[in-house]
Amino acid sequence: MRHIHELTNIEAQSAPCSMCTYRATSETAKIDVATTYCLHCHEAFCEPCANGHRKQKSSRDHKLLQIGDKVTPEDLYAQYPPANCDKHGDEALKIYCHDCRLVICMMCYIGLKDHKSHKCSDVQELVDEFRQQMKTDVSGVADDADKCQQKLQQLTTEKKDFHQQVSKSEEEIREKTKQLKQMIDRHEELLLTELKSVNAKRTKEIEAAYDEVECQLAARESYKKYVREILEKGTACDIARAANGLHDRAEELLMSDVTQRTVADLGHAVVKFKSSNLVADDVKKTLGELQFGKFMLFLSDDIT
Repeated sequence: MRHIHELTNIEAQSAPCSMCTYRATSETAKIDVATTYCLHCHEAFCEPCANGHRKQKSSRDHKLLQIGDKVTPEDLYAQYPPANCDKHGDEALKIYCHDCRLVICMMCYIGLKDHKSHKCSDVQELVDEFRQQMKTDVSGVADDADKCQQKLQQLTTEKKDFHQQVSKSEEEIREKTKQLKQMIDRHEELLLTELKSVNAKRTKEIEAAYDEVECQLAARESYKKYVREILEKGTACDIARAANGLHDRAEELLMSDVTQRTVADLGHAVVKFKSSNLVADDVKKTLGELQFGKFMLFLSDDIT
């Protein structure tokens, strides 16, 4: 039935006559619109050319169909000759076997015993029923296609909405991470500033104690040097005259607890950083968590 489709499209309704086109000797030659189609030649003719085609001996038996904007597809189907059987080429397909759901020719019906016991009908008696069935089926499929189209639109919307949610969540995660980084950087600066202050203060205390102990050491080294010089170079009179004073000085140095007191007052200081395990133990409490859920979509014809 391919020709039926070709003859009922818009282009066929205004197709030029093939014979007029062939005979045209110039671009301005008159070419009439075709009103007839030859199934044997596969050519479209205007009415005068169709009459000439019928009169020719070689094309006298050709089947001609009326075409044009005034001819309906049903009219063309009525004019179109029945298809021939694949097994019996000269036999037209005229019988419909309900059991086999096949269109057969008379030879098939007579030759195959099975068909004789089957329910069979004339194709022409069933054509209206089949047409109505096809119209009903195509209407149902068309409605279902509309539903599919609606579901595709629904899925497109779902994809778009979900991608927007993903983008928003990504932005919020990055913003929260940025805030935490800034907070950590500020806390780092405070801790380092505090550590620097503690270091300066303690260093100053140690240096002061160091200077004090160093002075005490210098006094003792000076005493030791002076006594050695007296012992090595002094006369008996010099030694006798200095002995009591040096003894008193030695007792004074030995009794002095300035060094011990200085070190004791300084004490032993300890500084260290105690790391928090909050992030390591539960990062969700520090940064947050990603939530994801799925909900069932109710299958309905109404798309909301």
